[in-house]
This record gives sequence, C-alpha cells and structure tokens, in this order.
Amino acid sequence: MSALYPLKFKTIYKDKIWGGHKINTYLHKDFGALPNCGETWEISGVKSDVSVVADGALAGESLADLLEQFKGELVGEKVYAHFGNIFPLLIKFIDANEDLSIQVHPDDELAKKRHNSFGKTEMWYVIEADPGSTLIAGFNQELTEQTYLDKFNSGHLTDVLNKEDVKAGDVFFLPAGRVHTIGKGLLIAEIQQTSDITYRIYDFDRVDDKGNKRELHTQEALAAIDYKHYPEYKTRYEPIKDETVKLVSCPYFTTNLLDFTHGTAKDYSNLDSFVIYVCVEGEFTVKHNEDAYIVKMGDCILLPKSINKVQLETTKGFKVLESYIE
Repeated sequence: MSALYPLKFKTIYKDKIWGGHKINTYLHKDFGALPNCGETWEISGVKSDVSVVADGALAGESLADLLEQFKGELVGEKVYAHFGNIFPLLIKFIDANEDLSIQVHPDDELAKKRHNSFGKTEMWYVIEADPGSTLIAGFNQELTEQTYLDKFNSGHLTDVLNKEDVKAGDVFFLPAGRVHTIGKGLLIAEIQQTSDITYRIYDFDRVDDKGNKRELHTQEALAAIDYKHYPEYKTRYEPIKDETVKLVSCPYFTTNLLDFTHGTAKDYSNLDSFVIYVCVEGEFTVKHNEDAYIVKMGDCILLPKSINKVQLETTKGFKVLESYIE
C-alpha cells in the first residue's frame, strides 16, 4: 500500500444551461470541447462522479478506493466512524453566465427519508463578480407555507426573495432549507455536504436547446423550505492579512480564509480530520517532508489526516479557503 501524501484530483467538468467561460478565462482550467462550463467538481464522493487522483503513486485511484484502503488515516477516525466510505464534502467552482434556478436543498432528515442521502448545507465564497451582480439568499419577510404558495401561484415569488448585491470576497452560508440562487456574473467556490439533491422552485421559464423547460419540484420543495426571515444573510468577517480568519463553522464543515503575503507553517496535530485547501488567488507550495506540491489559483488539494504538519511557501502571496470537519 502506498503511503498517503497531499492529493490533487482530476477536475470533473459540467456544462450547464446557465454556464459560461470563466472557468477557463479566469481560473485557467481547460474544459475542452464542452460548449460552456457551469461547474467543476474538484473533490467529490458523489457516487455518480467520484474523484480520481491526478498524480503521484496513487494516480488513478478513486476517492472511494482510498477511503476503503486508508479509512481514518485519510479522513480522521471520528469522521470515518460517522461517514464510513463516503467522503463527506463536495468542493466545486461555479460560473454563472446567467442566473441559476431558484432552488432549495433538503436537510439530513428529509434527504435520508426521501433519497437515502445526506442533506445539503453549503457555503459560497465569491471569487469574482461582474459589476452589478446579485444573488438570492432567503426571504425578505416571514412566510408560512400557505403565504409562500400564494406568492408562487400568483407569479410573485420573486417579490418575497432576499436579493443581495455581491462583490469579490463575499461569503454566504446556506443551511439546508434556505431558498437561494447564484446570480449572473458570479464566479464562486462552493463547499458543501456530499449531496446532489436539488429541488428546483423556479427557472425563469427557460428552455433548453430542444425547447423544453426544466423540471420543477414545487411539491417536494414545500417540506424542505425554511420559511423564516433572518436579519442577515451575508456572512460578516474581518479580512486580516497573514492570519487565519474563520468564515463558517457548522456541524458539517469549518472553513477559514488564509490571506497570506508570506509563507506559514500549519500544524493540524490536534485536528481529527482531513484538510482541504481551495486556492482562490495567487499560488503557494505545500511542503511535506522532502516533497513539494505547487497549488495555483483554481487548484484544490487534500491533506490526509495522517499529515499533521506542512509548510506553505509563497513568493507571490495566496488566498486560500481551508476546510475541515471539527
């Protein structure tokens, strides 16, 4: 059995009705002959799209294979005891050339009952935003299921949705049940539970290249939606250079922002979890033992639990999302 090391995976590219070209022009990732690229799946344990190691001694091995072989050595004993051979996080980049559909995701309880799946709590980090870009997160007033249906059936659902102006660096935490959509002109990094269950509520009456509208899940969504109104939907944080800044902490993942102008040492000895770095700006080198792994903007790298200490070195500076499970 080969020893574990910092792992990069082959990117999975997905074209979408709303996808664009920033995955290539901004993140410099080549999606080949696809007409566009709406999403890349960078680290995935979703059964239909399991990530495969890109290089090194374990090249060609799937993430599922690695979990079976290495168990807690890969993800942490506590994580493995809870999730078994399913990797618990899905890491994506999303390029919205048009507005995505208005949607909602079920929580663990509902997803287990209906789909034998995890629910989908997620977070967004805005990498780049065209001027005037917006997104939707939650409602702008308290609703009940009936008042929601009344708005939906009368064609006025968008009147009660909370719209936010967005700029690069903004963060949104989206617990399962929160109605949302990514708006046109946004390039984001998404960290979420391993789930591909989406209830599409409204799709702006769009049609595909064959003239068909996409399926809506009006009834399924009703039991999934959180109808409450919250005072704030954007995550507040204070950007601080050369320090670890916590963005989101929830039972499913913790994500920090590392915005460094110089190198730094990281010690994860007290953490019983894997760590994922998502590079959203600049580049750096992960040094472990005598080996070095270059990480550029648009790259993701997985540090197995068995690797407790790394050195991050840089000449240009970097901005990285650091995620793990506490």
